[in-house]
Amino acid sequence: MRLDLFRGLANWLMFLGHVSTSVLAWFSFRNYGFSDGADLFVFISGYTSALVFGRRMLEGGFVFGTTRLLRRVWQIYAAHILLFVFYLASVHFLSNGFSSPDLIDRYNVAPLLNAPVETITQGLLLRYKPLNLDVLPLYVVLMGAFPPVLWLMLRHRNWVMLGSILLYFAARQFSWNLPSYPSGVWYFNPFAWQLLFVLGAWLALGGANTLHFLVRSRAILVLGLAYLLFAAVMTLSGLIPEIQRLLPRALFEAFNPNDKTNLAPYRFLHLAIVIILGARFIPIDAAGLQAAIWKPLIKCGQQSLEVFAVGIYLSFIGYFVLKTISDGIIAQLVAGTAGIAIMTAVAYYRSWSKRVEKSAHVPAGLPSLDKPHAAPGDLARPAERAAIRVV
Repeated sequence: MRLDLFRGLANWLMFLGHVSTSVLAWFSFRNYGFSDGADLFVFISGYTSALVFGRRMLEGGFVFGTTRLLRRVWQIYAAHILLFVFYLASVHFLSNGFSSPDLIDRYNVAPLLNAPVETITQGLLLRYKPLNLDVLPLYVVLMGAFPPVLWLMLRHRNWVMLGSILLYFAARQFSWNLPSYPSGVWYFNPFAWQLLFVLGAWLALGGANTLHFLVRSRAILVLGLAYLLFAAVMTLSGLIPEIQRLLPRALFEAFNPNDKTNLAPYRFLHLAIVIILGARFIPIDAAGLQAAIWKPLIKCGQQSLEVFAVGIYLSFIGYFVLKTISDGIIAQLVAGTAGIAIMTAVAYYRSWSKRVEKSAHVPAGLPSLDKPHAAPGDLARPAERAAIRVV
């Protein structure tokens, strides 16, 4: 439930950030620290993937676990392509229908007009991505490469984690990245961002027990809060000139602009502290998680793929409506509220739809294979199972 809560929060934050308005951006924590909803989304994706598919691999072997993983990869890829087509068609239609040619350049749709067949082909290969359509291709690549990584982590999780760290630093040092079309590289460098995904998997498979002392440490609490305050000041200095003028130029330039593409170390550390403090103040059995106020967020986290895709599309529609009709504060708040309401409605609908489908196909008394029944300790080596706790 806690994972679903934060995954739903990540979806809401990414939607608000992608609408690209001055008011809504202040409701996402990207303006208050180095990391944002995308970092949290990738981390939780690695965690939940290890929980669900690690059990499949333990029970059915490498081949069975890989087929389950690749089925999920196909679902993510299909969702991306469907979103890709609707997104391009909508940008082109609204740009022509409402005489807004600037939409073509803003959302990186110009390549489609110049070379449509080549652009569509590159889109299918995940090399061409319109604005804001970068997360799902990253997710596809990370999940597609995950079967051998997961198999090794079930046996030697610490060595795999070390390898992930080394790959991260090598990618930053030698500028490793994947090429984009028509030029440049991926906005989310998969060789760097894999660190968050693997960290989530490592924690789910027993690493949380190793680092649980950090959650209880008072020193980490004090240092963590101090770092979050520092990150907030550095981030706000890039948005508020009055704060920037109070800082040494060298200090400001060290953190601005924020290196999101290659997941700067200070960005990774920021999310790590958010996770530690989140685990400290919201324990896994917190009674408050059952409160009705969190149910919409939890539901959005449970139906994360559908909610994410709808949120990305709505962010474009919201930007277009605000640009065309009004971009006043009230209009922005209404657009943000409406978008979150639609995302939540989609989550509840998909939850209901899946229950209906399962009740029609799963015989009474048999557990559904789509539900992660295993506890995190079930995925660790037998000698460790009794000791595993989820941070």
